[in-house]
Amino acid sequence: MKKIFTTVALSVIGVVALAQQDAQFSMNMFNRLAVNPGYAGTSQALCGTIFYRQQWNSFPGAPKTALVSLDYGRILGGGLGITVDQDQLGFEKSLKAKLAYSYHLALGSAGTLGIGLDVGMIQKTISNNFLAPDGSTSANPGTDVAIPWSGASATTYDVGFGLYFAGNKGTYVGISALHLPEQQLKEAGTTNSLAWSFNYKVARHYYIMAGHKFPIGNAFSLTPSVLVKSDASSTQMDFNLLAKWRDMVFIGASYRLTDAIPVMAGLEWKVNPKGTLRFGYSYDVTLSAIKNHSNGTHEIMLGYCHKIVSDPKPQGHENVRFF
Repeated sequence: MKKIFTTVALSVIGVVALAQQDAQFSMNMFNRLAVNPGYAGTSQALCGTIFYRQQWNSFPGAPKTALVSLDYGRILGGGLGITVDQDQLGFEKSLKAKLAYSYHLALGSAGTLGIGLDVGMIQKTISNNFLAPDGSTSANPGTDVAIPWSGASATTYDVGFGLYFAGNKGTYVGISALHLPEQQLKEAGTTNSLAWSFNYKVARHYYIMAGHKFPIGNAFSLTPSVLVKSDASSTQMDFNLLAKWRDMVFIGASYRLTDAIPVMAGLEWKVNPKGTLRFGYSYDVTLSAIKNHSNGTHEIMLGYCHKIVSDPKPQGHENVRFF
């Protein structure tokens, strides 16, 4: 009975989240590289970040996501970035890995424009340890040829593009498009003489982000931001507000339309003059109908940034009057 409930529930979730194939994160303001390759290296630091998200806690087969990103500035006229994430929903698993390059164009005293491109791979895997709504299993398959009864796995390439503006006065704006080729992942097979086929389309995703840091006195700052996610058929928006004290402690809250209210808190510890260690935790209060079956969503983040400081170039001149 539990397996049947899980299968039906995941089918409902799949319909609801159909337009959101990419994993989402509540602490999205610390995860800009994953959705915009133009961000790579614009912080002028070597930064590494790890995320782990457990969505809809206590819900059978609920999404679990892990992400690792690394980016570095001041290289090849811009910055490089690497992102790897794995997202699992019930018996479905997605793995994405990509390398990003961002060319940095200086805009005078205004800031820097990052023009970014990422290339990588997407792998989709369906395991065979599921129970179809009609009671069929991989050992006793039904007649639906659209179900990969023995499991399936397919891999394809991926490309994304983004523009990211990092202002010198605390403003940032980004726009990007991911999964530009809209690839098809396909596989076919036979289970107990029954032919089946697996066909999954990767939808193109569009992102818009913006934020601004407002200093309040010498100790506090407020940073409102927004993240818009769309696949041109449905759109989701996160409205965020982050408060910091002495750049050491932060607390914040977000509102995700019709879905959740995430609250977050964290610490930033300056371990040396150039290095900062960051830890964050967020909890999503679910607003959708899933709240009747879930204890909310947990997300943790661990990151480290090492500022890149160039050695000053010695300057001098010769006076022709002296030899």
